[in-house]
Amino acid sequence: MTHGRADVEALLDTWSLRPSRALGQNFVADANTVRRIVRLAGVGPADPVVEVGAGLGSLTLALVEAGAAVTAVEVDRHLIPVLRSELADRAVRIVEADALRLDWGALLAGDGGDPGNERRAGGSGGGGGRPWSLVANLPYNVATPLVVHVLEEAPQVESLLVMVQREVGERLAAGVGDTAYGAVSVKVAYWGRAAVVGRVPATVFVPRPRVESVLVRIERRPAPPVASSDGAVAYDQVFDLVRAGFAHRRKMLRRSLEGRAGPGAFDAAGIPPTARAEELALEEWIRLAAAVGGSA
Repeated sequence: MTHGRADVEALLDTWSLRPSRALGQNFVADANTVRRIVRLAGVGPADPVVEVGAGLGSLTLALVEAGAAVTAVEVDRHLIPVLRSELADRAVRIVEADALRLDWGALLAGDGGDPGNERRAGGSGGGGGRPWSLVANLPYNVATPLVVHVLEEAPQVESLLVMVQREVGERLAAGVGDTAYGAVSVKVAYWGRAAVVGRVPATVFVPRPRVESVLVRIERRPAPPVASSDGAVAYDQVFDLVRAGFAHRRKMLRRSLEGRAGPGAFDAAGIPPTARAEELALEEWIRLAAAVGGSA
């Protein structure tokens, strides 16, 4: 059974806990919401799932209810005893670690490596050669870097379903022409296809946040796109240009990329130097980076 509001409040009281602002803790206190998250994630029996920011276990219980093999990551040492108690009879692997610092290769390998302070509750999650999903209610203050970090460092994770602040979610999923389109939108598009798949009211959290939340689904590409058949353009080269372009998004690219991309590069890439960063799709950034590299 998943947690409702009364359960969350009782757990906080029993364990003498207060949600940490520094850690961005807002606990989900609605069974329908966590089951909806699991449904949208497409998680089923024996599917390996990593949950970041397990908190008091509300979403964890819904994942277990669906039959998933769950690895729950939590950075707050004060919550680890609660998780162990709530999940004592469940086949869940609990890892006390900062998700931005842990060894994702060891975590997802299921090979007995030590990705953090690992403790087991009734069993262990594991990949068994199957692709992983990340399903999480992410703390607002680490959502963007965590998503990017997983996309860059954990190729075993083929899909992500994350609950984040609305503005963050819109940036993650934005495309050319969207107001929220920016450098992180391009980076997410490089690794996968993202979409906002639902909204979550503030009323389902304890404590209630002052912002709205959304659910974002990201499906990893089978392979990242490349500029040519030999894949000559480097990832870092592409995003050096992207960062520079969006650092001055109101300027034309010939100005914001001055010293990085000359007129010949724009001509070779088929991109007007008068264009602005928010007008370029991922493929155009890749072409421009390839042209810059070819003219170096």
